Amino acid sequence: MGEQMLTLEKFEEACEVVKRVTLETELVFSNYFSAITGNKVYLKPENMQLTGAYKVRGAYYKMSTLTEEERAKGLITASAGNHAQGVAYAAKCYGAKATIVMPTTTPFIKVERTQSYGAETVLYGDVYDEACQKAYALAAEHGYTFIHPFDDLTVATGQGTIAMEILKELPEADYILVPIGGGGLATGVSTLAKMLNPKVKIIGVEPAGANCMQESLRAGRVTTLPAVNTIADGTAVKTPGEKLFPYLQKNLDDIITVQDEELVGAFLDMVENHKMVAENSGLLTVAALRHLDVKGKNIVSIISGGNMDVITMSSVVQQGLILRDRIFTVSVLLPDKPGELYRISGIIAGVSGNVIKLEHNQFVSINRNAAVELCITMEAFGTEHKRQIMDALEKGGFQPKQVRTII
Repeated sequence: MGEQMLTLEKFEEACEVVKRVTLETELVFSNYFSAITGNKVYLKPENMQLTGAYKVRGAYYKMSTLTEEERAKGLITASAGNHAQGVAYAAKCYGAKATIVMPTTTPFIKVERTQSYGAETVLYGDVYDEACQKAYALAAEHGYTFIHPFDDLTVATGQGTIAMEILKELPEADYILVPIGGGGLATGVSTLAKMLNPKVKIIGVEPAGANCMQESLRAGRVTTLPAVNTIADGTAVKTPGEKLFPYLQKNLDDIITVQDEELVGAFLDMVENHKMVAENSGLLTVAALRHLDVKGKNIVSIISGGNMDVITMSSVVQQGLILRDRIFTVSVLLPDKPGELYRISGIIAGVSGNVIKLEHNQFVSINRNAAVELCITMEAFGTEHKRQIMDALEKGGFQPKQVRTII
């Protein structure tokens, strides 16, 4: 059954079907990433879809292929968020009841949005894999129709419609970078892209802390990770899809893994240079651009989703600014005499440092010559500027020590 499912005919059918619910996410040329990498970089902004992610494609196409009876039984799925919203939205379009099992760690915005489409949510387990077991149990108990978030060739066909859009708009694409959680998006995109243009290279991108596909490809069989640990919650999957694996073995050219702190930097890059919010899993392909050892190529990064809650966003921005030395904190000891605060602020101003926060502790010591501890949190343009500020403080007779920044 598997082999004849992913056919050009099915992909073309899916392209027509998903047009009913998708927005046209035209490629965005990135001057910023093109300049950094020496390639022509385009972003495929699926974060701009109605449900905030590409997942509505596979969910809606799957829904269109079900019988009336299957839809009437009610639908169930498990998801860390984006597939949940896709299924909930597709169910609403077809007037069907949907139940979504989500890990207890799912950001509140994703739970709330899923409920807003009329679905019932059940929070269970710490990771996607545990939520999935619960969804199977509920499906058996209530007779619901189960829609797997990735290990389903019909769902993967719906996700693959992205490749059709990319190659219609940019037939000369050399590389397509695609994020991998369980592998549904990568299966659809890589299979259809190779059908349309066998020369195009498809690179999967995984979080280093959840590299289940990389390990499976190395082992030559589907492999389960003992644990996953990544801020990219949408791709935090321990076991990739069994049905998908043969397609990925055949059509993926390589896998790149990305560390969590690279995602933090990529978030800042996207917000500052493209005014675009992408969630951590959607940033995988942006962070991976710096790992690609090619020049002068046409590269497309699929930004798979943008559903990041504001609390996570604010923490990612702060971490990013600290990581890039654009905010840092130093501790200095001052003599307890008038004018010292004025003197140190003059030195900082002289090298264009911007003070954000001061903490002044007069009781740190009984030594009147170095009796006051001053913690200064400053804004800088980056590592080089931070070094200039530190040097200026040292030349001014202070001994600045960098300490952990807490904003």
